[in-house]
Amino acid sequence: MTKNDLKSLVAQMCKELLVNIDAQETVNKEQVIDYLEDAICNLKKIDIETDSIEHAKLAFTNAYKEIAKQSISSYKETNGKFEELGKLHKSTLDEAKDHLIDIPAITNRFDEIQAHMTEEVQKANDIITQLNQQIKNLEEDSNLDGLTKVFNRKALDRYLDSITQKEHLKHELHLLILDIDDFKSINDIYGHVAGDKILIFIANLLRNMLRDGDKVFRYGGEEFVIILNRITAKKCEEISQRILHTISTNTLLYKGDSINVTISIGATKYMDGDDPESLIDRADRALYTSKAQGKNRMNVELNNGH
Repeated sequence: MTKNDLKSLVAQMCKELLVNIDAQETVNKEQVIDYLEDAICNLKKIDIETDSIEHAKLAFTNAYKEIAKQSISSYKETNGKFEELGKLHKSTLDEAKDHLIDIPAITNRFDEIQAHMTEEVQKANDIITQLNQQIKNLEEDSNLDGLTKVFNRKALDRYLDSITQKEHLKHELHLLILDIDDFKSINDIYGHVAGDKILIFIANLLRNMLRDGDKVFRYGGEEFVIILNRITAKKCEEISQRILHTISTNTLLYKGDSINVTISIGATKYMDGDDPESLIDRADRALYTSKAQGKNRMNVELNNGH
């Protein structure tokens, strides 16, 4: 990593920290320390878990999103406590009214407390709304999938647009669509949390297997797209077979259960005149063939006809 790369990362850290501070009504030293500790963790993981400086910088944006989500959780907890106190206050007054006790002063004091609590609850709700909107904006601007931390569908659309706008590529580019076999059954048996763990598990395997110049995207649901740059058709098939083998022979442990999964792959090559839709369509037809032939396999489609 060059000096300019490091300067770029530090600038991103500072930017996200300032945005985080401005976004919150109150902020303390501990929150700043937490952010910096998260940033240090991200720095340590760059060589393993990221494949570009852009990817690393986006990781700091995700760290900010996590802080915002934690803040929302804290405010929701406060909100809940206020509501519990309000209910207790009301039940106390109702019980007192059934007895011959003159408590106007206590009632007035309770009314003041109730008004104060109502005001605080409203403030907490307003802050929750603001933070939710900020997280939504961050997710819309981010190029990373929030769950798997690989590139998202929007990043794929942008990348394919930039590729297909060129009249001719000087090197071969291959696109793979990967689909997890029987994913619905896995969710039905083990639950959706296990399904999310599998998506993260596969994303990490893919990142570790591919070269720096290759890109992994979460296409949607249980599907991923891989772009292989500067590679021959033969090498593309070798990589695909290695991916199939690696995923089918690795096991995810979840709550004492060993979960084995397989994937199916559809592959194609970029051709002059392709647009994003035609490129994806060919790979998708190849994927359909892999599924129809029994899954856990790879097929290639190079024909533009249907």
